[in-house]
Amino acid sequence: IEFLAAGEYNENYLVHADGKRFVFRINHGTQAGLNNQIEYEFRVLKAVERSGVTPRVLFYRLAPGDLGDGVLLMEYLPGRALDYKSDSAQAAFIFARIHALPPSPDLIVQENPVLDIAEESLGLIRRYQDHPLEGEKKILLRYYERILELGHHSRDIFAGESLCMVNTEVNSSNFVINGGQSCLVDWEKAVVSYRYQDLGHFLVPTTTLWKTNHVFREEEKRLFLAAYKSSAGLSLGIDELCEKTRVLERTIRLRALSWCYMAYYEYTRADRPLKNEHTLGRIRYYLDNTERFLENDFT
Repeated sequence: IEFLAAGEYNENYLVHADGKRFVFRINHGTQAGLNNQIEYEFRVLKAVERSGVTPRVLFYRLAPGDLGDGVLLMEYLPGRALDYKSDSAQAAFIFARIHALPPSPDLIVQENPVLDIAEESLGLIRRYQDHPLEGEKKILLRYYERILELGHHSRDIFAGESLCMVNTEVNSSNFVINGGQSCLVDWEKAVVSYRYQDLGHFLVPTTTLWKTNHVFREEEKRLFLAAYKSSAGLSLGIDELCEKTRVLERTIRLRALSWCYMAYYEYTRADRPLKNEHTLGRIRYYLDNTERFLENDFT
């Protein structure tokens, strides 16, 4: 057994057994407010397994004594993190395979993703009333009002489209790129919604700058969406695909900065079970540039 990686809510270990390798995941918290977070992730992984672009999951257990809030065992998939410049078409193919699956009844549903994400973001902003960053809070609340207006104006934009399972956390390190079996591996916050959640999340600077220094130019976004359209066999036009994705890009910027705002409070408390210095550095950087991220001032 050897340490593999740790994020904000989970730590992962690589297990060697009988000539095979597995990931043993220990959960220490939840972004979705669930009291069965590791069970939820297990059910999501089971639901997306047929895509062929996610790890096979083997078992889970809630409240396993001293091992956090739950544990999960899944197959280990070797590879490297995604490179936005060379691997975007591969990401498009992975999304297309996942979005083609029928939605699982076990997942949280977000039928109006703009308003649902806005509500989630407001909960993150207001979670800690003694939060010290009052200036950032005011900026986020002003942008929240803009997203509410966007949500009401775009209420019918997805009418007639099918819901699908979406990951909602698709930064470069959650992809495992391997010539034979490239996959998307982190499924703790998946929901049933519209494909544009994943597409928008993949393209926004709050995602790409989390682990890299890449920012998509408009022509690069269009090329990625064209690759996705081809892989998914969509009949809608590329302009419509771009416009619907832009709606979610604007919305996801609010959620990303709201999470950073909430997480700053938790990360600066001594009793947090998991702390990642890179994550804290990114949180500080994002909050220092809140207005710039919300206005997409990275082109």
